[in-house]
Amino acid sequence: QVQLVESGGGLVQAGGSLRLSCVASGRTFSRMGWFRQAPGKEREFVASIRWSDGITRYLDSTKGRFTISRNNAKNTVYLQMNSLKPEDPADYYCAAAPDGRYDFWGQGTQVIVST
Repeated sequence: QVQLVESGGGLVQAGGSLRLSCVASGRTFSRMGWFRQAPGKEREFVASIRWSDGITRYLDSTKGRFTISRNNAKNTVYLQMNSLKPEDPADYYCAAAPDGRYDFWGQGTQVIVST
């Protein structure tokens, strides 16, 4: 049974940092990513990492502020979020792709940015 368990969300002041974690179990994946959804908005891609070689991709507005990384031994992917802005608050979801599509999703973790 595949499980993705996120943690690390919370309340932070604008300009602050948070690190999200996602532990995957049940199988291996070719790619893992983070998505977010703010109230009243559609879910959007934030970042992804290819498990084999660590190649990453980012939403343009997060480049230079967010860093996605992985720990192969712990089957965990991280999203380090620095310089958080008022437009970053959302429910953040970890997702995993066995091949090209994100078929598995975590339960989400909330990020709140105070100004």
